[in-house]
Amino acid sequence: MTDSAVIELPKFRYHPDPVATGSVVASDVGCKACGLARGWIYAGAIHGSTDLDDLICPWCIYDDTAHTKFDAEFVDPEAIGGYRDCSNAPQSVVEEVSFRTPSFSGWQQERWFTHCNDAMRFVGCAGKSELEELGTAAIEAVKLESGFDGDQWTEYLERMDADYGPTAYLFRCLHCDAWGGYSDCA
Repeated sequence: MTDSAVIELPKFRYHPDPVATGSVVASDVGCKACGLARGWIYAGAIHGSTDLDDLICPWCIYDDTAHTKFDAEFVDPEAIGGYRDCSNAPQSVVEEVSFRTPSFSGWQQERWFTHCNDAMRFVGCAGKSELEELGTAAIEAVKLESGFDGDQWTEYLERMDADYGPTAYLFRCLHCDAWGGYSDCA
């Protein structure tokens, strides 16, 4: 296997650390788009004309090769804005998130939050302990989106787990640092 610590990954504006979030993993698999085994492979959600699960390298996501060659989408364009009334993002941003940004794996359909007329950066998955570490603003963002309040919210938060659900998916605005997020479970 290639020494993956030596190879620098592309810099994704809206998903700055896809290794930490588990969307990109060390692998000796060759990429189906470029044919190269660069030491890393994408392990998140992908939709396209061909089965591409665990077969696309981050470089072919970044440079649009995977989208161009296989009509691959990493985030449903309709999911940008979280399926709700978020701020609008220009079509160029929607395309960058959909076609040239690693997604993440959720229990249900993934959503991507927007704020300040731009997509937010994906921070990662969180359970109760991770939310508490991130602070009140992150907790409130997930609480607001959940629709729960009082004892119902308290019980829901207690059950939150980054790996086993319910799980929170957190985003941060690139411009004003506001939190966004939602949660779901299997």
